[in-house]
Amino acid sequence: MAFLTNVRKSLFRSLFPKPLSFSSSSAPPFSDADLVSAAVSILKHHRSKSRWSHLRSLLSTIKDKRLTPSQFSQIALQIRNNAHLVLRFFNFTVHHSLSSHSLSSYSTVIHILSRSRLKSHALNVIKSAMCAFPDAQQESPVAILDALIKTYRACDSAPFVFDLLVQACIESKKIDRALEIYAILKSRNVILRTSTCNSLIELVSKSRGCFAGYDLYREIFGTDIDNEGRNCSHDKRVSPNANTLNVVMVGFYREGLVDKVEGVWEEFVRAGCVPNMYSFSVLMATYCDERRMEDAMRVWDEMGDKGFNHDAVAYNTVIGGFCRVGEVERAEEIYREMVMKGVEATCATYEHLIKGYCEIADTDNGLILYKDMCRKNFCPNHSTVNVIIRSLCEKNEISAASEFWSMAAQKHEAVLEKENYENLIKGLCGEGMMDEALKLQAEMVVKGFEPNSEIYGAFIDGYVIQGNETMASELRKEMLYREMS
Repeated sequence: MAFLTNVRKSLFRSLFPKPLSFSSSSAPPFSDADLVSAAVSILKHHRSKSRWSHLRSLLSTIKDKRLTPSQFSQIALQIRNNAHLVLRFFNFTVHHSLSSHSLSSYSTVIHILSRSRLKSHALNVIKSAMCAFPDAQQESPVAILDALIKTYRACDSAPFVFDLLVQACIESKKIDRALEIYAILKSRNVILRTSTCNSLIELVSKSRGCFAGYDLYREIFGTDIDNEGRNCSHDKRVSPNANTLNVVMVGFYREGLVDKVEGVWEEFVRAGCVPNMYSFSVLMATYCDERRMEDAMRVWDEMGDKGFNHDAVAYNTVIGGFCRVGEVERAEEIYREMVMKGVEATCATYEHLIKGYCEIADTDNGLILYKDMCRKNFCPNHSTVNVIIRSLCEKNEISAASEFWSMAAQKHEAVLEKENYENLIKGLCGEGMMDEALKLQAEMVVKGFEPNSEIYGAFIDGYVIQGNETMASELRKEMLYREMS
């Protein structure tokens, strides 16, 4: 105890020109102003290793041994030009329970981090604030907004802080709170950044549908597209950019609403936005999905005319479109051009071509491409594996299909579709490979697929071919029992 007392006396003698006397009563030995000044001096002038022990010694002398939210904020504001130090100070007090933090003190830290453009750190503190006050869990983002507004001027903050609050709500999937905050800010003439608005529209579009996202787009940017494609503009305080319209386009694209996608595309001109590579790719994908390859190639040519170099996404979109309509030779031409232009093929490139060849019953070329993609360490998805197996079964190459499945299940951890379980089992039974068929049927049951009458029929026919009437008779009885049950 004597040693600790000497440390404290030495500490405060260095901080103040006159020695301070400490009373044994519960009242604080010095005023708020002195405490704040002492803490600031420690944080500014002590080395990082000694700073925190000295700060704890200081706080051990005050009532409750903790800073009030007001005291914490005063200290933070005096060192706000060193935002990283403010964050370390905040984390230290939270970790060691050295401040009775409130939304006000959290807001001070958020403002300081925001004005220093420490976006990720500010976002983390906002999310921490959302979790730190469980009594207002559902309303906490709005409560944080109120605290940010009240502390805004004192912290000499910037409007960007409100974008971060909305972004935190978006990342936490708090849609209602994000929309409520947007409405409050709009009523106070606080304008969110276009990028923040885009993220909000995207979240609403994904969660509540493309029309909900489009309605929010109209509300934020004051722009409407009427039934005849005319632009209806209101007073706009924030302008959309290409990414805004991309978000709206993608929402309609996911729902297969081609006319709406085309309507948003026309909006680029009216909004004074220049489409980017992604914009062209979305429109091309829309036409490819609808098998409108002539329109897709018109967009492809327009991209070149606008000076865009076709990237892997654009090539894959067109290759997939041609494969979907059975024009695999044209898809191969685009693929060769892709290679000639030095654009690296992706896993999707190979998958499109493999599916295209299998759809026209050219499984051999499909398997050649499959081997090529494996050599490049690409892993085909489940649908590609199933397309190859289905194509082999349709050509009655059952042994090859069975061997391919055994390899794919181990190498790619692929999942076999119910239809292909049935195709393989019927094929194996037809070739008298009953043991292999039984193993596959057991695997099918483990995967949750119950055998149907076609599977029973395949096994019955297989055993009849082998001359095993006993097994065939047992299976007939079992099938009849299942049907009656």
